[in-house]
Parts: sequence; C-alpha cells; structure tokens
Amino acid sequence: MTIALFIRSIETDMQPVLSRLERLLTDKGVTVCRVADNRLPADPVDFILSIGGDGTLLSAAHLASDRHIPVVGVNFGHLGFLTTAGRDDVDTLVSDLLAGRYSIEERTMLQTDCARLQSHGQQLPLALNEATLHRMDNVSLLSTELYVDGQFVSLYAGDGVIIATPTGSTAYSLSCGGPILTPNSGCFVITPIAAHSLSLRPIIVPDGAVITLRPCTRGEAVALALDSTTYEIASGDALTLRRAAITLPLVRLNNQHFFSALHEKLAL
Repeated sequence: MTIALFIRSIETDMQPVLSRLERLLTDKGVTVCRVADNRLPADPVDFILSIGGDGTLLSAAHLASDRHIPVVGVNFGHLGFLTTAGRDDVDTLVSDLLAGRYSIEERTMLQTDCARLQSHGQQLPLALNEATLHRMDNVSLLSTELYVDGQFVSLYAGDGVIIATPTGSTAYSLSCGGPILTPNSGCFVITPIAAHSLSLRPIIVPDGAVITLRPCTRGEAVALALDSTTYEIASGDALTLRRAAITLPLVRLNNQHFFSALHEKLAL
C-alpha cells in the first residue's frame, strides 16, 4: 500500500505529529511519500492524506480527482469540517484505515466552462465546494443573469452569486444564508451574496441541471473563484456550470456521520 501525505506548509508544532504518523504507517509496511506540490508519484497511490485544514483538502481534492484516489483529511487547521481526524487521532486513524473500518463518500464536483478563457488556453479546474461570481473592488454593484436549463430565472444584483455543491453548502454559501445540503442530496444551491433586493433568495436545483451565469457590468472585470483559485472574466462572458463527470472519494471513518459533524463543527 502507498499513501501520499499532501502538505502545503509545515508549522513547527506539526512536525512531531507528522513524524509519528509516518512512523505508524511505515511500521505497518506502508510506503509513505510527502507531496507538497501538484504532482503525485507515477506509481499507484491508495490514499492521499491531506494534512491541514479544509483549504488544504480542497487542494488535495483537485490533485486526487483525475485519478479518483480516496482522500483522508487530517485536521491541523481550525474548523476542519471536511476532515476525518484531528492531530490527536492519528493512532485511531491509521488502525481504522488499515483495517478497512471506513466508508467512502463520492462527493459531487462542479464543472465550469467559459468560452473566452478556454479560447486563451485556460482549462478551468473542477470545484469541490463552489463556483463564485464576485464583483471586483472597483465595481459597486454586480448584476448577474441566471438561467437554469436555458430558462431565465432572475437578475441577481448585489456582490455576486455562489453555485455550491452539497459539500460546499456548509462553506461560503452557508455564511451568505444558504441552506445545508446532505452530501448525497443530488442538487446544487444558488446563493446570492449581499443581494440588493430582499426578494432574491437561495434556490435549490437538481444537480442534473445546466446553470448559466452572465455578469453584467459597465465594462469592468468580474472575479470567478473556483474553490481557492480565482480568474478574471469580462462583463458579458457566459459561464456554464454542470455536475462534473467525476467525483471525489472522501474517506469517513465508521464512527463518523454527517449530522454528528454538524453538531461538532457548527454547534447545531
């Protein structure tokens, strides 16, 4: 078995736990390699252990999705909603993982297409959490036309619009008043950011729907954020969003459940 440790940065207090984690794995005959950039070993990898917070796990998700490698989150951050274990749980994590005491949740990912960016050779990555269309600092109000399966829904005026997956429903969308979706709910949530009108509310649509966003400004650029990666698009550029063909396999230990995580992380 080969396990890759994905680490974006190592703080001083992380090193003893990392060393212990590596020792626990190697003592069980596991081949361990550290990955600090966007390159995985060419040889097969059985699991990626994301060492950090949810931001690190999002980066690991982009790395793992093409090869459909299960991702295990080890939380060294603050909230760590997507992570499987904390820094004090590495003994249990290793024993459960190697004994097969876990389940895999296939998390929906979001594909975003923009003709102008693609014509310039920019391949947009998949998003695990959300695609966000947001005004730049020099734009006082962003108006965005929203279409679902070709049908006009509304003109969203405000700071922007979030298209969140069920995984992302507990992230930025939640802080903007969006609902919490269970991981297997099979839908997306469209959440306005600081809407100019109180009549603009979050909308839930099936994840088989095709969503189109068209930002309208006075010629100013608009920011498109896919998880933690941001692009600049022009006013009038059409964005097409749909469920990606691939999913992210996220590992959960057998004693973990979505609603218990809500209670623990969000104090519901």
